[in-house]
Amino acid sequence: MVAKAPRKAEPAKEAEHLRRAVAAREERKLRARQEKHRTVWFGLGMFGLVGWSVAVPTLAGIALGVWLDSHPRWGARYSWTLTFLGIGVALGCLNAWFWLARERRNIEKRR
Repeated sequence: MVAKAPRKAEPAKEAEHLRRAVAAREERKLRARQEKHRTVWFGLGMFGLVGWSVAVPTLAGIALGVWLDSHPRWGARYSWTLTFLGIGVALGCLNAWFWLARERRNIEKRR
């Protein structure tokens, strides 16, 4: 038996596919030229921003909890440190989510 040669795609479809690929690549290049301020350092800074937006509320919650635990008036029935640690982490994550959602909206607008 002789194996059949694979059918070639229609030239018009290949040309259209190539045209779309080249257009997409050109659009990415133009967008990259317009956004020169968005370097690798910008991305690393964004990671730092997200990290700090979680760390600061967490540390503030721990500090408030330690302060409340050190005062006998508030009693030792609950661990305020653990309570405010959880609240701080939750607020920090919510804060980071808002930052990232805003950045995503900005990216979507540019597209």
